[in-house]
Amino acid sequence: MRIDLHTHSRASDGTDTPSELVRAAAEAGLDVVAITDHDTATGWAEAEEAAWETGIELVRGMEVSTRHQGVGVHLLAYLPDPTHPGLEQALAKILAGRNSRVPAMLERLRTHGIAIETKDVRRVSPGTAATGRPHVADALVELGAVADRTEAFRTWLNPGRPAYVDRYAASLLDVMEVVAEAGGVTVVAHPWGRHGPDQPDEAEIAVLAAAGLAGIEVDHQDHDPDDRARLRAIARNLGLVVTGSSDYHGLGKRDHDLGCNTTDPDDYARLMELAAAAAERSGRATPEVVTP
Repeated sequence: MRIDLHTHSRASDGTDTPSELVRAAAEAGLDVVAITDHDTATGWAEAEEAAWETGIELVRGMEVSTRHQGVGVHLLAYLPDPTHPGLEQALAKILAGRNSRVPAMLERLRTHGIAIETKDVRRVSPGTAATGRPHVADALVELGAVADRTEAFRTWLNPGRPAYVDRYAASLLDVMEVVAEAGGVTVVAHPWGRHGPDQPDEAEIAVLAAAGLAGIEVDHQDHDPDDRARLRAIARNLGLVVTGSSDYHGLGKRDHDLGCNTTDPDDYARLMELAAAAAERSGRATPEVVTP
């Protein structure tokens, strides 16, 4: 059984539509795929329809942008009720922060001689709910200013580069709480992929586990073999679920092919048990796994 629990569609910063993503997952030989667009459930309905058509099992989720102790943390939230008022409010504020940074980035690019406008970004991001740096990167590619997203981030958009603009991110612990209230479960995405090993360290992950964290994404392209072994040991020590995922973005990310990392079926079963328990505790009408 091949299970990929972290993918992105055009609803955020992937290049496939939600239905194209699900069909691609089926063609890649996956049995289970999770759609986890940034800060939105916009793609769920289309993905569900494609799951019924292709026969692949679909887990509905999202990747929420958070901050913890001054450091950005991406939090995967699986099967929450997207109509929960607290979750809706949190996501709306995060999306507003994403969208509001784009004009500031474009202004900085223009001061460096790149003629780029909002319409250029809109043209390369049809249907997205979360406009951000990847879409600015795609616009730069289309304008011929850079060769690809990688160059755009390295030259212009990464922290410390000329066009980088910080944005609002919600408190990690607050988002964990609201996702639990919405009946979902949480997994920290690529914990050592953004800021290096031991950020967060085992002690800090233990704090998150005590606050209700279900798991950590261990098998990810941003983790080398040593990182994976150490994170797996931390998960074992703390009783956390271990997940593995591609973090697929279509053409928007190199070397993140569907199924390049997968989740063990036993860990997946345990994650779904935790999700069912969370849904029962919340009393919410949470989405079920689509099992054609």
